[in-house]
Amino acid sequence: MPDTDLKRLQERFGNKLQENVQMKHYTTIQTGGLADALLVAQDAQELEAYTQGVWELGLPLLVLGSGSNILVSDRGIREVVVINHAHNVTINSHPGRIQVNAESGALMSKVARQAINRHLSGLEWAATLPGSVGGAVYGNAGCFGKETADSFVQAEILHRDSGKAIYRKEAMAFEYRSSVLKRNREACVILTASFAAQPGDHDQIMAEMEEFKNRRQRTQPPGPSMGSIFRNPQCDKAGKLVESVGLKGKKYGGAEISAQHANFIINSSGGSAQDVWNLIQTIENAVQHKFGFYLYPEIQLIGDWDAEILQEFERYQTTQENA
Repeated sequence: MPDTDLKRLQERFGNKLQENVQMKHYTTIQTGGLADALLVAQDAQELEAYTQGVWELGLPLLVLGSGSNILVSDRGIREVVVINHAHNVTINSHPGRIQVNAESGALMSKVARQAINRHLSGLEWAATLPGSVGGAVYGNAGCFGKETADSFVQAEILHRDSGKAIYRKEAMAFEYRSSVLKRNREACVILTASFAAQPGDHDQIMAEMEEFKNRRQRTQPPGPSMGSIFRNPQCDKAGKLVESVGLKGKKYGGAEISAQHANFIINSSGGSAQDVWNLIQTIENAVQHKFGFYLYPEIQLIGDWDAEILQEFERYQTTQENA
């Protein structure tokens, strides 16, 4: 980032601004180079203020929550990074409906557990989900046959050009692991979101949550990862396809394709983002060679990547799946 831009940021944000920050500390796979400039928002008001401030300076902005489902370049990030730690959760009861309201930096697991502690049902599936509310809404995250759209009510979204707006479920146009925000790559930030819940039997709710927890422990590997790497193609499982091309357990540098679940890449030995990317590319090429299509990545590439890598990643995302 040019020194002139850093100086403008220093003047605007003072000692709130951090420089040359290791991004591996802010990603679940624990890779990534330095962010030139970084701010940490502790609540939705700070998130809005920091976002507006960066936009008003005309500088590129990147908002990150829990850091799951992203791969940050080893060369770091030239955009202004805002780490979203806005995590307040409230529960409102109205006649005939109960609404769980959360700031977008809250972990979905925390939101689910707070609802469960109030003997409320509907979010049990999310009790082990690693991502934040904002990321879950943006990408319609899900697991165990459930997804964010199932309980979503509305979100407050800040747009760079048009200000704040309330998006209800229909406006989000959710699809499998996608929303209108993700598909259109809109310049916006999710500030808060609300989810529906219902009164339930606490023992039954706890039993279901425990079953989801046990299923995750049985099927998903421990260790630094981004979560699932690829979407499941129609009528098949990405992990099964990766295993079928003989890549389960394959290593590159300090990263490896999990021997427990082949749709996970684990940073087992201090691997680099390039190590992880090399494994992703190996998977894509092997699956395409055997089955005739590329797997669609669930993750995002963040930061200063080579143009050739970005073009290749775009090809994986736009090629039609024929499985």
